[in-house]
Amino acid sequence: TAAGDAGGAAPVEPMPGYLELITKGFTAMLGAWRDCANCGLQFSKQTLLENAHITWTEIALFVFCAFLWTMVRCGLTECLFKPLAQRCRLLPKDAAKMPESSWKLVFYTMSWSYSTYLLFFTSYPFFHDPPSVFYNWKSGMTVPTDIAIAYLIQGSFYGHSIYATVNMDEWRKDSAVMVVHHIITLALISFSYAFRYHNVGILVLFLHDINDIQLEFTKVNIYLKSRGGSYHLLNDILSNLGSVSFSVSWFWFRLYWFPLKVLYATCVSSIQSVPNIPFYFFFNALLFALLLMNIYWFLPPTVQVLPLKKMREGCNFHQRYNSTMREKITLTDF
Repeated sequence: TAAGDAGGAAPVEPMPGYLELITKGFTAMLGAWRDCANCGLQFSKQTLLENAHITWTEIALFVFCAFLWTMVRCGLTECLFKPLAQRCRLLPKDAAKMPESSWKLVFYTMSWSYSTYLLFFTSYPFFHDPPSVFYNWKSGMTVPTDIAIAYLIQGSFYGHSIYATVNMDEWRKDSAVMVVHHIITLALISFSYAFRYHNVGILVLFLHDINDIQLEFTKVNIYLKSRGGSYHLLNDILSNLGSVSFSVSWFWFRLYWFPLKVLYATCVSSIQSVPNIPFYFFFNALLFALLLMNIYWFLPPTVQVLPLKKMREGCNFHQRYNSTMREKITLTDF
């Protein structure tokens, strides 16, 4: 099977520590740089033409599915999310935002569940043995159908999200940044598929999508805790739990597993399995940039769930939490 081909016969390597990532990663990159005597614009262009593989059929499927996501969202918003907001008698500003968060909660729950299925309920060994993502790698190799479906789902969703941020979502002060983020994410998904780095891509998506679920779950409960003109304790408790779990899982998935599983595999294991692997520096630079963004965005949500001594309006805890989650919380995806 494709999964068996990806697994190889090598023994499972123990997960490295941060120090090992830094030392071995630096050594591998330095060695790759020294060996790259012919690197340059012309060499990069030639490598791109020889190793990037994507068909017009795949592009057409991407466009169709991006349009389909837009139609599905419109249908759910008009038939389910807006009527639910009206029935719950949400505050006007919450009623305007709730459909967007509900839609994202539905999508990310579905997409992360599928990534979880691929990594833990099939024979793919990528989570437990990250170096295996590069075993038997070949330029233009066939992408297994189940992984290709995951890429189609994610890529078309971010294509839809670029349109939705501009034309469907409520415009916010960070909306322009989100458009740029969606474009970069779509580029990463597209390039990793074209260069057949799809195995590591599934691992990256799994490690990032879970935080989107927790974020949107928390937002929905914030909107629901003040409904019908009264305060609802259960939704407040759920929003607090969601915020805490968001911060804990952000560290565990994005700052612990992501660098030690993904970055070690792409920096060290990749060049061991595939010497002169195409665009080694390009993809690692993007992944390290993603790590830096994860570190940058980790600090504000973490501070927000701790006991706060000073707040702008001197409100009670519930008011403080509501203001924080609405105005400051920020998130990114692969």
